[in-house]
Amino acid sequence: SIAPLITHANNIKVGQSVAAVSVDEGGEIFIENDTTSYLPWTTEQMLGKVRVIQAIAGRSSAKSMNAPLMEAITNEHFPEDDYQTTTIVNQNDSIWGTGSFVKSSAEDGKQDFPWSSMVLDSDGAVSKAWQLDENTSTIIVQNKMGQVLYSKQGKLTDQDIQQVLQLIKKSL
Repeated sequence: SIAPLITHANNIKVGQSVAAVSVDEGGEIFIENDTTSYLPWTTEQMLGKVRVIQAIAGRSSAKSMNAPLMEAITNEHFPEDDYQTTTIVNQNDSIWGTGSFVKSSAEDGKQDFPWSSMVLDSDGAVSKAWQLDENTSTIIVQNKMGQVLYSKQGKLTDQDIQQVLQLIKKSL
């Protein structure tokens, strides 16, 4: 079977930190009084909280791939002081001509989940630094020190989702 090779195609290793990367084109989305702004974002900003990182292609198929996990996390109501979801949308990995659509979709995501961190990666810097496959969703769980506890590319099974929730609870 080819699946195990695909799962380890990136350079994300359990027990280590993700490769440091900055997003200057695009950045983290902030919405205040209906005004949207973008600030440069770095992986260092993810330290200090238990985190699920969802790195996705700028395609609806990639976004919906792990929607069941995002729903399960929302239903858990983890404490915002200790937990945050960071979604990194690779605008560079989108269907030609849909870039502005991807951007507005990311902004809508921030509006729907204001407690989440939403990063629009216009140049695909994160995907390049972490060697992520195109056209998919990668889920990473990291502890407050930035150590990776879990990583999987593609659609998570129900068992994977339970594992992710348990890792978050243990790490809070």
